[in-house]
Amino acid sequence: MKYFYYIFFIMSAVFLSCSSGSSNASEDKVFKIGIIQLIEHDALDASYRGFVDGLKEAGYEDGKNIIIDYQNAQGEQANCVTIGQKFINDKSDLILAIATPAAQAVANMTKDIPILVTAVTDPAAAKLVADNNAPGGNVTGTSDLTPVEAQIELLNEITPNLKTVGLLYCSSEQNSIFQMDIAKKKLNSMGLKYIDAAVASANEIQQVVQSLIGKAEAIYMPTDNMIAAGMAAVALAAEPAKLPVVCGEGGMTMLGGTATYAISYYELGKLTASQAAFILKGEKKPADMPIETLKTFDLVVNTNMINSIGINIPESLYNK
Repeated sequence: MKYFYYIFFIMSAVFLSCSSGSSNASEDKVFKIGIIQLIEHDALDASYRGFVDGLKEAGYEDGKNIIIDYQNAQGEQANCVTIGQKFINDKSDLILAIATPAAQAVANMTKDIPILVTAVTDPAAAKLVADNNAPGGNVTGTSDLTPVEAQIELLNEITPNLKTVGLLYCSSEQNSIFQMDIAKKKLNSMGLKYIDAAVASANEIQQVVQSLIGKAEAIYMPTDNMIAAGMAAVALAAEPAKLPVVCGEGGMTMLGGTATYAISYYELGKLTASQAAFILKGEKKPADMPIETLKTFDLVVNTNMINSIGINIPESLYNK
C-alpha cells in the first residue's frame, strides 16, 4: 500500500510539472502578426496606428511578445496576393487586413490562420464572412460604416439651393458601391437628383470632378480608397468651382473636402486590437465574434475650404 502511494505521488508531481511547463511555454510564446494595408492614406494609416497602440495597451508589444510584419500593397491587388502568401509561408499566428481588397485577397488564401479585417464597410457583402453577426469562419473584425444618411443631410444643410449632387466613387470598390446605394436612396427620399461620377483609375478623378461643374451644386463621396488617395485632384477642380464636398471620412475632408460626420479610424484600429487580444489569448475564435462598429461620430470641418468657397456651417450642427 505504501508503494502505491509513492507511485501516485511521483506521477502527480510529473503531471503538475508538465502542466506548469506548458503554461509557461504559452506565456513565453512570441506571436507573429502579419499586417497588410491596401494603400497609404490618412484613414488606413490611422487604423494601423490604433491597432498597434491597442495591442500594446492589451499587453502585446512589438519586439517583445509579438513580432509585427507590416506590409503596404501600394494599391495593387497583385501585391496583396504576394503579401498574403508571405504571411502564410511565415506561419503567422494572426493576420490583420486593412481595407476590403486586402481582406479579400488573404481571406481567399487561408481558412486556418485567424484573420481580422478593418476599414471594411460591409464584410458580409464583400463575402468575407457568412454573416456580420455570426461570421462562422476564420475571419472577423471591424466595419468603418459611416453615417451616410446624416452626411447627405449635412450636404443639403450647407449647400444653398441644392438640387443635384455629384456622386464621386471608384466603380471597382465594393465598399463604395454599398455606400452609394444608401446615398441614392436617401437622395431619392429627399427629392434630390444625383449624377453618377464613377472613376476606374486615379488619373480620371480631376477630369470627372470638372465634368460635374455646372451640372451639380455639390459633391458626395464615400469612404473610397482610390478617391481618398486622390483628394488633391478633387480639391484642384472643386475649390475654384466653389463646389461643397462632403466626404465619407475626416482625413479626406481635411485634404480637400468641406465637412462631414466622421468616425475615428484610430479608435477603429484600437477596437480591432481588442478583438486580436481575445484571439491571441485563446479566449475567443473569429467564427464566434461579431463584426463590430464604432457608435460615435464627430463633425469635421475644413475651415480653409469653407472660407475659400464661401459657405457657412450653421452653429446648430456643432451641437448635434
